[in-house]
Amino acid sequence: MTTLRDITRRATIVTTALIVGLTASYAPSQAAEGDARTTITDHPGAPGTMLQQFEDLTGRPVGDLDKVLAVDTGGRNLTGDQLEALAAGKQVDGVKVVGTIPGSRDVLGTTMADLADGAYDGRGDSGTTTSLLFASSTPDGREWCLTMCVASGKSIWECLLSRRTGDLILTLNLAGSTTIGGTKAAFEKANGVAVEGPYTVDTLIGDGEPSADEIKTLLDGKDIQSMRRVATVDRPDPGWALADIAENSGVVYAKTKAHIFTLNLPFLGKLLVVCISQDGGKTWKCSARQWDGF
Repeated sequence: MTTLRDITRRATIVTTALIVGLTASYAPSQAAEGDARTTITDHPGAPGTMLQQFEDLTGRPVGDLDKVLAVDTGGRNLTGDQLEALAAGKQVDGVKVVGTIPGSRDVLGTTMADLADGAYDGRGDSGTTTSLLFASSTPDGREWCLTMCVASGKSIWECLLSRRTGDLILTLNLAGSTTIGGTKAAFEKANGVAVEGPYTVDTLIGDGEPSADEIKTLLDGKDIQSMRRVATVDRPDPGWALADIAENSGVVYAKTKAHIFTLNLPFLGKLLVVCISQDGGKTWKCSARQWDGF
């Protein structure tokens, strides 16, 4: 991981995504809500300079660079939801990822035009209209930004930063016969990143399905009023089925059951997966915060 402040000055880590669009028009109303705007002349070091300007404008850090994606948007502006999807590594209809560049001090020190072809090679000879997605990360992955910059003239770039709050929640619907190991594997496949554990599984019971906000609270490791913890098992057997965990934990019947698995994401720390059933364990709705190995 390369620290932006190594180019300019040190900053604490947050999650940031910078999108540099080589499009003919600039329509910030189609992007996410903006916290700040800036204009910059492309030059060696422009990506780092731009991010530094946003730190100075907002008084908040914009993070450590991990990778850069060059994206062909077909010459159109992207919505905030589309930008979020690209930042999370998902596919967007009509948008093509033409190259991925690992983050480095040299990348922050090059020009925007150089990166537009999806390769850090000093040429910048892209023949298509592309955007650049600069992604950076935090240990907990809960704060990130999107900044769209569009060429205005030969070397002038207009930029709109939007600091996004909230979390990307990934939800999978699993059968009760799915094992603990299978649940872990399903989330690993969905995110493309291996995790360690689970180290513990907590069982909660209640009378109704938790709300979306309550699920986020559980994912934060906090308790909610509508459910209470009744059992904890250390290093549960990966072969246990979701439907059998409560019984294996000594828990009697309850209308709504929830299991919270504690896993570990290398370099980023603890990760919780919350699985909830309202039909006696036949089906489970499992949620975790989106992770992508930044």
